[in-house]
Amino acid sequence: MGEVLVLVDHVDGRIRKPALELLTLARRIGEPAAVVLGAGEGAAAVAAKAAEYGAVTVYTADAPEFAEYLIVPKVDALTQIARAADAVAVLVTSSGEGKEIAARVALRLGSGVITDAVDLRAGEGGPVATQSVFAASFQVDSRVSRGVPVITVKPNATGPEAAPAAGAVQAVVVEFSAGARGTKVVSRTARVSSGRPELTEAAIVVSGGRGVGAAEGFGVVEELADALGAAVGASRAAVDAGWYPHTNQVGQTGKQVSPQLYIANGISGAIQHRAGMQTSKTIVAVNKDPEAPIFDLVDFGVVGDLFQVLPQLTTEIKARKG
Repeated sequence: MGEVLVLVDHVDGRIRKPALELLTLARRIGEPAAVVLGAGEGAAAVAAKAAEYGAVTVYTADAPEFAEYLIVPKVDALTQIARAADAVAVLVTSSGEGKEIAARVALRLGSGVITDAVDLRAGEGGPVATQSVFAASFQVDSRVSRGVPVITVKPNATGPEAAPAAGAVQAVVVEFSAGARGTKVVSRTARVSSGRPELTEAAIVVSGGRGVGAAEGFGVVEELADALGAAVGASRAAVDAGWYPHTNQVGQTGKQVSPQLYIANGISGAIQHRAGMQTSKTIVAVNKDPEAPIFDLVDFGVVGDLFQVLPQLTTEIKARKG
């Protein structure tokens, strides 16, 4: 089997969960090979973790360009490694940065690109990706018909599964293009941690909408999320009202999530919101309106006042965990 390159997203010597999911998916279509860029002193730890999850080879490259400039240095590196390794596919996490990297790499390789895949399998003529399209109203199977398939995959498309492999490390020297230093990072501001999982990576998301009534209404949503170890999301209506930060918005104009469990509270279920969470594995809704469109989508629905339902649910969860 040919090598399937996985661009590894890492922070402070730790691989982020979506990269482990990509390594798991890569085993379905070829021989996983991790690409670790700009990890510095944490490269050894990242490589060891990648090997634990199936990377037969780990390509590493370290240069100040990866931290000091945007996007293009990573594109240069991934493109050169894909050509040298004669890769059969390239997998990237479906984030804003990941999709831009994927598009540029595909263009340089003369290949097709598939974005926002929610599943991946081997097929005749190359890997087949499942996508949710038209605001998540339909699912389609897609396959790149020319060149090396470059595919971005949504977080939580699968559960990461350990499968220890050799993890042979190959250091790579990257020749940066003229455009690599075109956009320089001039400053960074550390994001204040909420103590909760990253929204797009969380296995459980608890969201609130117009039905919470005010910013204070998110208190019961947060309490439930903390009891479940979940991330907190919000509908566009709640964000536009100033009740919750825009960074937590779920929907077509916000973040797209695909957790194992999504709990929508006081959210009517407009198509804009559904487009951002419809690929969740299990969906639960709490809403006073029995005619709310969200109930057409859910696996489980509760018709009731969220300010009565959520505290009871939180209490029960704590009691069972207790």
